[in-house]
Amino acid sequence: MDDAGPAPAVLSVILLVVVLGFSFEPAVVLPRPAAVPMVLLQLATCLPSTRRLRGAWTLAAQFLLAPWSGLPGFLGASVLLVVERRLRWALFGVIVLAAGPLAPGDGSVHSVLNGMGNALAHGLIIYALTRLTDLYAELRATLGALGQARVTAERERAGRDLDAVLGAALAEIARLAGQGTRAARDMVVVARAASERVRAAPTVQSAESEAEADDGADVTARAMTPGPAWPIVVATHLEYLIVGMAFLLGDGVPGGRIAGYAAVLVAVVGLQAYHSLPRPPGVRPPYAAWTLGLQLALVLVVLAAPDGPYPQLVGFAAASVLIVRPARTGWPAAGALTAVAALALLARTDGPGARGTALLLLDIVVIALVFYGLALLTRLVQQVREAREALASLVVARERRRIARDVHDLLGYGLSAIVLKGELAVRDPDRERAGRHLADAAALAERALADLRAIPGEGAELTLEEELASARRVLAAAGIAVRVQGAAHSVDGVSQALFATVLREAVTNVLRHAAGAGRCEVDLGPGLLRVADDGRALPAPQRREGAGPGAGGNGLRNLRERAAALGGVLEAGPAPHGTGPGGARGYVLTVRLESAPVPLTG
Repeated sequence: MDDAGPAPAVLSVILLVVVLGFSFEPAVVLPRPAAVPMVLLQLATCLPSTRRLRGAWTLAAQFLLAPWSGLPGFLGASVLLVVERRLRWALFGVIVLAAGPLAPGDGSVHSVLNGMGNALAHGLIIYALTRLTDLYAELRATLGALGQARVTAERERAGRDLDAVLGAALAEIARLAGQGTRAARDMVVVARAASERVRAAPTVQSAESEAEADDGADVTARAMTPGPAWPIVVATHLEYLIVGMAFLLGDGVPGGRIAGYAAVLVAVVGLQAYHSLPRPPGVRPPYAAWTLGLQLALVLVVLAAPDGPYPQLVGFAAASVLIVRPARTGWPAAGALTAVAALALLARTDGPGARGTALLLLDIVVIALVFYGLALLTRLVQQVREAREALASLVVARERRRIARDVHDLLGYGLSAIVLKGELAVRDPDRERAGRHLADAAALAERALADLRAIPGEGAELTLEEELASARRVLAAAGIAVRVQGAAHSVDGVSQALFATVLREAVTNVLRHAAGAGRCEVDLGPGLLRVADDGRALPAPQRREGAGPGAGGNGLRNLRERAAALGGVLEAGPAPHGTGPGGARGYVLTVRLESAPVPLTG
């Protein structure tokens, strides 16, 4: 089978042909009058485009038509599809048992068993094909549902882990800041440790939480797997084997050949079951060339044998060809095999004639599509389930990266500012000013805690106006003069959140890495943010993040991802004409959105 599988429309065609094929009675050209509305109701019940119509009224109508339609298996399939779980199988069993006495024929044991077998096979096959087609459509339509469930679980996990790792540290910072200058040194130690944790490992996931998330996904995936599919496939194979045996016994085959024919029948059906075993998409059965070759050989031997017992075995071989071979060669090969069967039947002097051959060919086609459809849909559902899992894993990976990025970008600034305020409080001899620094640190800790709790959701909302005001305050406290050219309102709404995040990271880098900085310039405009400082370049390995060609840590990498998502470009590196103290070259961080290009200024 092709890995991609057929389009959903092809699956509907398979189901349509199977239902129509089951509606024809052997040696009967025109169906019973009641069979026509029965078939129409069955198609309305089964096809994906009309399944919304099925319900109590369609089932009641089929109950009334069943005794005169000669299609009790259709009623059985509808019972399995419509009736609630507790009653469906019991009612289905009653319908199968009642189909025996109602079957056309002489009322012999063979006739009764054949009627029950047909009702059983038709009901199970139509139910299985319909349910699997429905499930396949549902899975395709809800590919994102499992991903969303996994994202929700990941956000809950991240919230617990972040609160345990950083929430406790921020709460401790706020507590120490409230104790006055005597606890300022302890506060700085806690803030530095938390800051390093944010910079090095923004999120921590335990093995237990990973296993918990995977277990939840497995439960969801297993709930969507068609549990009854394989038992139905097995039951259908057994039913066809029993019917085939009944044909052999009823056709008066001489006793010397019946044992050989029975062995061939068992082998062909057994090989069909082997080829139909559930396997990953694109994986062929082991030794497929040998098993398929043996099945084809047995079928051709039966066609050429005296009396030509049960030519419908060709349908099993055709189904195996469709299952094992790719579509581009499988369909022509199955068609050629069916044509060979037609020629063999027409060439026989004791053959069924043109009309009988046509009916037998219809039976062959239906059998081939039945078993091909069962094997195909079971594998397709597995394939879509695996696609859902892969998509869910991708979505979770993206969510983890987003959370880690937000932790780094949003909390790094606050913790760096807390460290700065704590150090100022420790060094300042004026107790009143030191108290104000500690009060600022406590406020920053509360803000960082609010950001932390917002991250596992949709993320914290940053505004450029607030970040500009905060940058002025924090940099001024560090003794760095700030010049802002432009205004926040000149930046469009799409750029506001990006520029606010970039400004926060730039200020964090100035505080952490710009040794001896005395001036910071911020230029704003439509599609442009530029932040420059005059700090000294630090020698490796203390060099600031991203301060050289190809360099860049988590912060700049995160910002580049954010800018690229909006079609922008972020550049960072030493200033080309720095004039800072001690011969400093300075550092410049620039982000430009290409949708609104603006020449670099300043």
